[in-house]
Amino acid sequence: MSQEFTIGSKVRVMALPPYVKTADPMPMLRPPDVIHIGEEGIVIDRRPGGYWGIRFTRGFFLLDSQYIESIEKPPESHLE
Repeated sequence: MSQEFTIGSKVRVMALPPYVKTADPMPMLRPPDVIHIGEEGIVIDRRPGGYWGIRFTRGFFLLDSQYIESIEKPPESHLE
């Protein structure tokens, strides 16, 4: 089961895929070195096939949820 992210949330790259797909209207495959492990981006949208559109400093790319993790803090519980 793929992880769910909220649109606008921040994510971090945990692992690099064999290639990176651009999120252009006509997607292109790029070598994985256009992004780096630990790089942070913002989730822009959800795409078919379990892909997430993420804006990084070097562009807008599509990544599967297995390669990213949320860096948003979960809401704190006020149970006392």
